[in-house]
Amino acid sequence: MVKLLYHGHGKLKSRVVTNNCNPEWNDELTLSIEDLNVPIHLNVFDRDTFTVDDKMGDAEIDIKPYVECLRMGSEKLPNGSVVNKVQPSGTNCLAEESSCVWNNGKIVQDMRLRLRNVECGEVEVQLEWINFDGSKGLSTES
Repeated sequence: MVKLLYHGHGKLKSRVVTNNCNPEWNDELTLSIEDLNVPIHLNVFDRDTFTVDDKMGDAEIDIKPYVECLRMGSEKLPNGSVVNKVQPSGTNCLAEESSCVWNNGKIVQDMRLRLRNVECGEVEVQLEWINFDGSKGLSTES
């Protein structure tokens, strides 16, 4: 199985995990974010050798709650502090409550996403914001 992330025009593909109904990728993928209001799309496919890959489900990652946490200025919090909790709803793909946590000088958000357009399936992801030299960062985004 392979997972595909895309946002705007950027696309990333994980490595392929073969012969596993419960794959673990543990891949670190860096995706350039152009618009903070546009969710990240995640698709999961099986990998077929001689036919077209079958879509195994999809989900959207709403990054707005995470970005709000980044803008709070949490530098003085102790490690492990929960900055915000995001509840599952009809407008997100969360399978359970997700927390934005201050840890080792950064905010990370672990989330379990329920796949859509499939009978069942979930994917665990972790968000972490990284500023690169020459990037706009959060200051000019809405």
